[in-house]
Amino acid sequence: MTDRTVSLTALADLPETGATSRWIDGEVGLHVLDYPGPEGGSAPVLLVPGISMPAMGMDFVARELARTRRVLVPDVRGRGLSQSGEDYSMEAYAGDVERILTALVPDGSAVLVGHSMGARIVTLVAARGHVEHGGVVAVDPPTSGPGRDPYPTTRAAFMSQVEQARRGTDADEVAASWPSWPRREQEIRARWLGSCDPEAIGATHDGFESEDFFDWWPKVPDPVAFVRGADSPVVPESVMEEVTSGNPRASIHTVDSAGHMVFWDSEEGAARALADALSAVGAE
Repeated sequence: MTDRTVSLTALADLPETGATSRWIDGEVGLHVLDYPGPEGGSAPVLLVPGISMPAMGMDFVARELARTRRVLVPDVRGRGLSQSGEDYSMEAYAGDVERILTALVPDGSAVLVGHSMGARIVTLVAARGHVEHGGVVAVDPPTSGPGRDPYPTTRAAFMSQVEQARRGTDADEVAASWPSWPRREQEIRARWLGSCDPEAIGATHDGFESEDFFDWWPKVPDPVAFVRGADSPVVPESVMEEVTSGNPRASIHTVDSAGHMVFWDSEEGAARALADALSAVGAE
């Protein structure tokens, strides 16, 4: 297990969110940002980030959603303020989400929304059926797996970015990898990426090749929606027939002029697609 640190500069970002930090005890302690939303708002959302995205990196998405509803964003184990663990399988991640739902939304009303790795996680939670929820929105989940095309970003590339952050980076260096991102999101990534455990990133990337999204996708019950970036190499057009045939119950939504990082590539377009997807699962 790798030592992890979060700088005081990074921690200073948290009060700006307007969210409350929640802590979930267990074998691996979990941190969750809880955005209250308006009283009597729409169904709450549990928003699960991607492979190298602490909860703080999803703040701009959460704040938009929190205009109409409560939003919970976890630091997935090995990221942000959550503890590291020894198991970084999708089963372990799904168990963590189930613990969060049981502790913070026990009435089963939360809609599960996940991006990338997070989309795989919420899909597996729904397929397992261990906890009640209000629906699923899978946003650009990795469709790589055994016998399939590899995940388009290499393991080495992820590890290089994390090691760069751990030794100290800035928004200009982040911009070299993500030039189209808003400056604020480049700054947040520079401050928070170093909180990610390299073991967690590496093991999760390995899982993108050894675990198959399409083993779980057909088992996800209604209501369910699928969102993809029109230019995403992670969900290429060639797999969309399997997406639709594998779960014909799902409504399909596409974000134009966006790749895999849909919320960062097209903030307004992604917000519209997510609003449509939430409406489709009955969580307007």
